[in-house]
Amino acid sequence: MALIRVSEAARFLGVSDDTVRRWLDNGTLHGHKDKQGRIAIEGTELAELAKAQSQLPDDPTGVGSSARNRFVGLVTSVIMDKVMAQVELQCGPFRVVSLMSSEAVRDLKLEPGSVATAVVKSTTVIIEIPQGAKP
Repeated sequence: MALIRVSEAARFLGVSDDTVRRWLDNGTLHGHKDKQGRIAIEGTELAELAKAQSQLPDDPTGVGSSARNRFVGLVTSVIMDKVMAQVELQCGPFRVVSLMSSEAVRDLKLEPGSVATAVVKSTTVIIEIPQGAKP
């Protein structure tokens, strides 16, 4: 069972340490003592709360797709040359960068401030764990 300290839980949930402590006080989360005697939260409980609280903005495309990894966000940067372009989106706390043709950027009228959806469809997803974490 992975135990996650209050400060780390706050970082993963995008809230303050005080908010996590309030959730512990009101029963939204349940604390346990770790080996050092500090309050920590079971990783599975934290994951469930993170999932329950996640709310993606509505996808403006309205397109049906088999891709499940869709990130709605704002275009923050477009760097274009004659043939290729780099488009950066800020999707909540995540930065997503796409390389595409300059023609596609023009066709989609992508510019900073545009709302767009990054769609990721891949057979390779790499999962990493922090150094020193026990597998």
